[in-house]
Amino acid sequence: MRILVVQESDWIERNPHQQHHLFDRLSARGHEVRVIDYPIDWRKDDSGGIWNPRMVYRGVHKVREDAGVDVIRPGHLKFPVLDYLSIPFTHGREIRRQIREFKPDVIVGFGLINSYLASAEAKRRGIPFVYYLIDVLYTLIPERAFQGFGKLLMRKTIENSSMVLTINRKLDQLAVELGAGRTAVIDAGIDLSEFDPDLDGSHVRERYGVGDSDILLFFMGFLYTFSGLRELAAAMAEKRDEYPNVKLMVVGDGDAYADLERIRDENNLESLILTGRQPYTEIPCFVAASDICILPAYIDEEIMQDIVPIKLYEYLAMAKPVIATGLPGIFMEFGEGNGIHYIERPEETLEVAVKLADRLHEEGMKGRRFVESNDWETITERFEETLKRLVENGG
Repeated sequence: MRILVVQESDWIERNPHQQHHLFDRLSARGHEVRVIDYPIDWRKDDSGGIWNPRMVYRGVHKVREDAGVDVIRPGHLKFPVLDYLSIPFTHGREIRRQIREFKPDVIVGFGLINSYLASAEAKRRGIPFVYYLIDVLYTLIPERAFQGFGKLLMRKTIENSSMVLTINRKLDQLAVELGAGRTAVIDAGIDLSEFDPDLDGSHVRERYGVGDSDILLFFMGFLYTFSGLRELAAAMAEKRDEYPNVKLMVVGDGDAYADLERIRDENNLESLILTGRQPYTEIPCFVAASDICILPAYIDEEIMQDIVPIKLYEYLAMAKPVIATGLPGIFMEFGEGNGIHYIERPEETLEVAVKLADRLHEEGMKGRRFVESNDWETITERFEETLKRLVENGG
């Protein structure tokens, strides 16, 4: 198959998400994959100028060295708000160009503006279009004034779609509420050979000064302000005498990183370990080094209500118990007794961690058993068959 993918995030710089795992594997299976992406972090670019020119990256791979995905990045204006306004023109032109030159058998969308454009063009030309929801996209728009318009675009794209796929059941409910007729859930996957409970992470503990008797909490990913990590770090500083052997390792960067540095430095909090971003290939060793993995995000944060981050599956695959706030999407997906221990506030993490410390293996294996059917090859097989059926049946 020739597959065209459209998204409004950076395919190359961002850590691997669902789409990277799936399309790297489809590419390795012999399918031709082209991606139209968007440099979402362009504001960090100090190259100057008012225009980012069109770029083409050939043979990109994120998780499989035998993959080769071509990434096309249309130009855009380098001004806040105006960058959004330029997308309909530059991405619209690129979508039409790729349909004309690449002649895709199917188009898969992960974004808002360019997915709407692609869905409308696909519908007009009789090309199957799949909308794959891994987030509640309109809630991710930083300018709240545009979120209502983003929701409208999402609804229109769903109406144009041959099929809507979601990464969990809560998002499936949302898709139906927004008008989806034909839906399916294709879960997040895990590379079970990489995320192996028997992997030794002792060298990571030694490198960062974590002792055998310490309880190491672990978080990885983009550090959103609503991640709950600032509140947890503040609680660690306040209650260091009550929980002297609890440490927290944070792998990643983002909006909350500077605040975490400040809390660490102002309180001389050696138990807070900030590693910054790490290569994805090293992540399994970092998870292996931990005792308990955490997701203490604000329970009332709109962005988090319907999603289930892939990292939860990776934590559980490595037989690590997880402490997470009782977000609706996570609870619907995992329920009780499957390795997730629910809290209401980030500060509760410390107390629950100490209670779990004497049964880490038992609780971790519950999670491992729950996610063992989520191997990436199995997930990719389902996704591939779904696309093939759509192509064979003309959408």
